[in-house]
Parts: sequence; C-alpha cells; structure tokens
Amino acid sequence: MTDIAPDPAYHYAVIRRAIDLIDGPGGTALGLDALAGALGMSPAHFQRVFSRWVGVSPKRYQQYLTLGHARALLDARFSTLEASHAAGMSGPGRLHDLFVTWQAMTPGEHARRGAGWRIAWSHAATPFGEALAMATPRGLCGLAFCDEIGRDAAFADLAARWPEATLHHDPATVAPLVAAAFAPAGRVPLHVLGAPFQIKVWEALLAIPSGHVTTYGAIAGRIGRPGAARAVGTAVGRNPLGFVIPCHRCLRGSGGLGGYHWGVPVKRAMLGWESARVEAGEVSPK
Repeated sequence: MTDIAPDPAYHYAVIRRAIDLIDGPGGTALGLDALAGALGMSPAHFQRVFSRWVGVSPKRYQQYLTLGHARALLDARFSTLEASHAAGMSGPGRLHDLFVTWQAMTPGEHARRGAGWRIAWSHAATPFGEALAMATPRGLCGLAFCDEIGRDAAFADLAARWPEATLHHDPATVAPLVAAAFAPAGRVPLHVLGAPFQIKVWEALLAIPSGHVTTYGAIAGRIGRPGAARAVGTAVGRNPLGFVIPCHRCLRGSGGLGGYHWGVPVKRAMLGWESARVEAGEVSPK
C-alpha cells in the first residue's frame, strides 16, 4: 500500500472510532478527557491527532461529526449551484484548492465498456482510510474507499464499471494522482465513464464548493430535470470517483445525510473534515 502521508490511515481510524462513540447510547457529547480515554489515548495525544488531521480542536470537530451537522450545513452553506456556475466553478471546476481537469468518455467509448484499455490500479492511504484508485492514461477514473465495504467489494465495484478493460497493478502510475487529489493544491485529470444523465449529475457535483452542500432536488433543477431527485440520487450513488467528484456534499432536502456508496461514516467524516478546514482558513469557503 502506498501512503500519501505518514499516517493518514491511523488518523482516520481514530475518527471512525470517535463517530461510533458519538453515536452511542444517549448521544451525549463527550469532553476531551472522556473521549480520549474511551479511545485509549492521552488527551494530549488525542489533541495532536485531531490538530494534525483536521486543524481544529477535538471539541469543535465533535460538533462536525454529530448527526445534526448536515442540517446545520444545509441551513448555513447551501449551494444553489446556479451561483457556483456563474462564478465559473462548474467542471472543469475548482474543488477546494484542487483544480480538476474533467474529461468524459465519448458515447463510443462508453459503449465499448473499456475494451482495449489498460487501467492501472493500486491501494493508497488517504485522510478517509484506505482507498482503491484506478487510472487510464488520461487520468484518474476510479476512487473507492475500502474501510466500510472491504477491499474485495471495492475492487469488484470499480472493475465492473469497465468489464472489458485489462486491469494491472501499477502503484507508480496511480500514487501521484491520488496524492494530488488530497493535496492542498494541485491539478488532477479525471477520465470518467458514464451515461449522459450521470455525466450531467457529476458535472453538477463538481460545482459544489468545499465546505458547502446541496440537495438532490437542487441538482435535478440545475440539470434541467426538476422532479427527478430520485434519479439524481441513483446517479450520485454511481459516481466512480469518491471525494474528487464530491457526491458526499449532496444531502436530502430534509437535512438528512442520505446514503453514501462507500459508507455513511466516511461521508460524515468528509463533511466534517471540509467544514473544519474552512473554519481553520485552509480553504476558501466560496
């Protein structure tokens, strides 16, 4: 496994355990000492882990992990997508400080289902646990998070999207693309395969700024299909590039998290991570 940072998998493991504790019976917020003790860590070490991973205190980050955070985001940082589009944020778009070069596969390529392609793959450590990444010569084409669903399921999921392609293990090709995807600044080429409706939905997702959220219904309206929120939800769930095409920023109109293809705890951690980075001033909340 190729690490993109010294210990991102360890940091995410701590966050994942913290989510379970916060969701425990009673739902009572835990103080620093209590939460650190429950995780088997000293308060000082726990503080360092959080500060390094996300840039805010454990107490503050705990607020981002609660189930009510999605509702708070919807109230305070709802993106209409129209405003983002007017600001030039649609794909090729800006995703936090990351510039994404977006290239959809042609209808002919879509019909061939990857025939004649060689797709490189590798596992990598990310801020949200281990991920499986795949890439064509034109860019990153798949990013799946493994911690909740397992390595085998993640591999089967991505491989099934290009059933006629030849897959080969190639960390040297994949690692730089994954590293760029999670770097504070960088340029990441994407090469995605999807039906026309899915492509429109994924383009709309790229217009959502980091630290902001939108709803399935808002995306349906943005792509000219009002009333198609359910179909939008299905297309969001088929996004092959977790985090990079930010499907985690799409919520239910009620403020509920909705589902997440790679596990709802991962979605919560991503939303909290981005909110904390906006608060810490690392990312412009525009």
